[in-house]
Amino acid sequence: MSLLDHPEAQALLDDAVVTPETVQDCAGRLTGFLQRYLPKFYRVEHRDNAITVIRGLISGLERKTCEPIAIEAGLPRKPIQFFVGAGKWDDEAVMGELRQHIREELAEPDGVVVIDPSAFPKKGTESCGVGRQWCGRLGKVENCQVGVFLAYVAKAGSAPLDRRLYLPEDWADDADRREKCHVPPEVKFREKWQIALDLLDRSLPGLPHGWIVADDEFGRASEFRAKLRLRRERYILDVPCNTTVRDLERRRPPRKRAGVGRKREVPFLRADLWAASQLESRWERITVRDGERGPLVVDAMTVRVRAKQDGRVGPEERLVVIRPVGESRLDYALSNAGPEVPLAELVRAQRQRHRIEEFFEAGNGEAGLDHYEVRSWVGWHHHMTLAFVALWFLCLERRRVGGENPGDHRVADAAGVHAIAPAPGADPRGDRERSHSRSAA
Repeated sequence: MSLLDHPEAQALLDDAVVTPETVQDCAGRLTGFLQRYLPKFYRVEHRDNAITVIRGLISGLERKTCEPIAIEAGLPRKPIQFFVGAGKWDDEAVMGELRQHIREELAEPDGVVVIDPSAFPKKGTESCGVGRQWCGRLGKVENCQVGVFLAYVAKAGSAPLDRRLYLPEDWADDADRREKCHVPPEVKFREKWQIALDLLDRSLPGLPHGWIVADDEFGRASEFRAKLRLRRERYILDVPCNTTVRDLERRRPPRKRAGVGRKREVPFLRADLWAASQLESRWERITVRDGERGPLVVDAMTVRVRAKQDGRVGPEERLVVIRPVGESRLDYALSNAGPEVPLAELVRAQRQRHRIEEFFEAGNGEAGLDHYEVRSWVGWHHHMTLAFVALWFLCLERRRVGGENPGDHRVADAAGVHAIAPAPGADPRGDRERSHSRSAA
């Protein structure tokens, strides 16, 4: 008997059927969802194009660039391409509305703000900011663009908060390439951690949160951690295994002669060597969360330390070492959380970084986050803004039907999300005319 003939398989297939009523309901929810965003597009044709693009981004199209979206909607491609690549509309106004919407739906005092750099492989050399850079997706240095992203993780769900294209120093200093890609004159070279601070300063006011988390590209920058402390932000940031720390809980070695000479200090050790020197009994077992593959269980330990970098010794922090059960790999992080914060809370905050990686990976497929062919600075930020709005709609749909795991495709399929784009040759004006009449009202 074929697997598809099995009664349980048939039941699943029956549940997955997308009826016309399901599609109509989902299209109606999308239309309602977009009402708060359309006023940010001041021209009627911009509103029309925004609806078309966002519908295309959450559709079932295999490739969600402007041309396939236009063809699917029965529209000429050039107006859509111009709208995304060079249209005169304020993407920051749209992002501001998106953040306000996220505050209303997800905000909680213990929310986690995740900083996530993401690379987009490219074949050519003309796209703004492209160059040979580390590409985490491929696990090697590759020709790509890199964006710095913020996301928000709460018990009720996850959502994208902000984005900025990283402009390498050779690009920032090249007047010809800047002109070709329409890079604004005020955009200068900034390290990724400096871009992250800019995004935090713009996105966090009014947004309840308890933690800032990021990978070791940000955690290794002592100046970044210092800037977060000045902002009174509580963080837990991954750091490399070779981070040198002094164990503040270890007794100082005695002086060579009693009462004579300077007090001896505990020597600095690499974080991995410190972890290797600890007894197995020091590890504490923690269940982080119930994931789609079952409970995520890790062993962890923490110690008060001072970290040393470039000859400078930093303030007291907490080194957190995490070992997923069944694995030999260790993760290391530094936090400025006080001693009253339980180790379990530190670990749960740190693991949210991995959730957001899954979240953005799902966004690439479901909302076309990496489906773009624009080359300019403006075009990149326009596309990411529209993709963020589309991704946020999918997040709300996921919440509506009770799905919480990023990449849970049964949720989108069951809601009929990927079937709502107009068929080729169809007249897409119906939804737009309704949106215009509501806006006018």
